[in-house]
Amino acid sequence: MNAKPAGPFLKWAGGKGKLAPAVVARAPAVFGRYHEPFVGGGAVFFALRGARPGVPARLADANADLMNCFTALRDDCDRVIVALTPLATAYAARDAAARANLYYEIRAMEPADRAERAARAIFLNRTCYNGLYRVNSRGHFNVPHGRYTNPRILDADGLRAASAALAGIELACEDFEAACAQAAPGDFVYLDPPYQPLSATANFTSYTKDSFGPAEQARLRDAFDDLTRRGVGALLSNSDHPSVHALYGGRGYTFEVVSMSRAINSNGAGRAPVPELLISNLEWRAVQLAFAALS
Repeated sequence: MNAKPAGPFLKWAGGKGKLAPAVVARAPAVFGRYHEPFVGGGAVFFALRGARPGVPARLADANADLMNCFTALRDDCDRVIVALTPLATAYAARDAAARANLYYEIRAMEPADRAERAARAIFLNRTCYNGLYRVNSRGHFNVPHGRYTNPRILDADGLRAASAALAGIELACEDFEAACAQAAPGDFVYLDPPYQPLSATANFTSYTKDSFGPAEQARLRDAFDDLTRRGVGALLSNSDHPSVHALYGGRGYTFEVVSMSRAINSNGAGRAPVPELLISNLEWRAVQLAFAALS
């Protein structure tokens, strides 16, 4: 049994470490299976798994590197640790210039082995600029080297705790629409898409080679509507932005604004609390009837 509680093993822009307790508190008392089509760092999943250890879940994301990490940790955590250990040791032994050279050497690699790919992704995440994940139009990770004095690259206990929490969990690399289609009446879905930017410089949508723009936001709204019609409980978080209100307004959904600080921002002042919007369909009769059938 792990002494350390399971939690995110990657830093993730838009990570929901602070929002996770609010999402878990709003989850239905009884539901079939938990779905997270934009799993990201997994903060909400790990918080829910800690509160309800036996909850069945299906986690998905369109980011192939991310889902490879989750799968490798679930299936072969020890091999990920073995692959990550020499990278962490070599990085710690070098000066700043040599660290940067090592970083770019690792960034240029494309290991075929699943565990080695996961170790590379964790290494880059822990040593890149501000813990960001960004890719270019060809899908290649292109975040520059960060400047950390003593980054914690290898957290073996944390990786093993995450692996234990992921045991028996279904994982998929797929578009959110395909992931939502897997949810059945009485299930609970938490949707955490790339947020609608609040300004021209606050744009963190390049987690895959296809950015998440207005068309994707509208397609997500349609998927949310479909979940509702099918009796699937859903909770969605996004920016408290007029365009988001316009997309989901007039449909009978519940809106709630919560104040949360950003986990990752290049400007320290940008980590001040900002309003985030939670949109819920849990008051819809079709959804409530589906939950009642499980009781």
